[in-house]
Amino acid sequence: MNSRNRIALNSIVYKEINRFMRIWVQTLVPPAITMTLYFVIFGSLIGSRVGQMGGFDYMEFIVPGLIMMSVITNSYSNVASSFFSAKFQRFIEEMLVAPIPNSIIILGFVAGGMARGLLVGIIVTLVSLFFADIQIQHPLVVVATVLLTSLLFSLGGLLNAIFAKSFDDISIVPTFVLTPLTYLGGVFYSISLLPGFWQALSHFNPILYMVNAFRYGFLGTADIALWQAFSVLGVMIVAMYSLAFYLIKNGVGLRH
Repeated sequence: MNSRNRIALNSIVYKEINRFMRIWVQTLVPPAITMTLYFVIFGSLIGSRVGQMGGFDYMEFIVPGLIMMSVITNSYSNVASSFFSAKFQRFIEEMLVAPIPNSIIILGFVAGGMARGLLVGIIVTLVSLFFADIQIQHPLVVVATVLLTSLLFSLGGLLNAIFAKSFDDISIVPTFVLTPLTYLGGVFYSISLLPGFWQALSHFNPILYMVNAFRYGFLGTADIALWQAFSVLGVMIVAMYSLAFYLIKNGVGLRH
């Protein structure tokens, strides 16, 4: 990477991080409060009645899924809102005509989304320490899974912003697609409890693979083989990046 591209990348990443840090009360505090409520309601109140799940205390079982859920949501929403704002304010056009490779533009916005997703994930992890005794069995799996997942959903947020025509379009995918897939992705239960048909259907939910890979890193056990989870992550990242690069290169949804 030459110095010009490095300066461009650093500038975009700095802008993206500064964007959500300036309003940290709106971007970092609400996820912590929401996850605290999840821990209290699902972990303490309901968990005491559920007992164990998959051989673990219910609170320990749901902690990895709740952390992953916060990472997914914030990585996605940060890039979706930021990139659409760039379209709405028309300064994305200035970036497109500048001598900056499209890959640098994508990487800059995605890095900002990853930064917010990972920071929120760390905050939620610290909050979870007040409710459960967390022990990480496979640290490298935890780090690899959270990095790849935040990368994937940052790319997803970028695609959402490219196709969005109004601010209302930004909330359609998170509300009607992302949220249902997250709740049905094994965050609060093991798919081994489901009937055969629903177990098979659950395997078409990509979030199931991410949650289970993350849970394996914490607990050392999961419903999905680790190689399957990383294969799904790898394929989806390559597919989404390729699509985002093609769309930006051809100005789809960007040039008016």
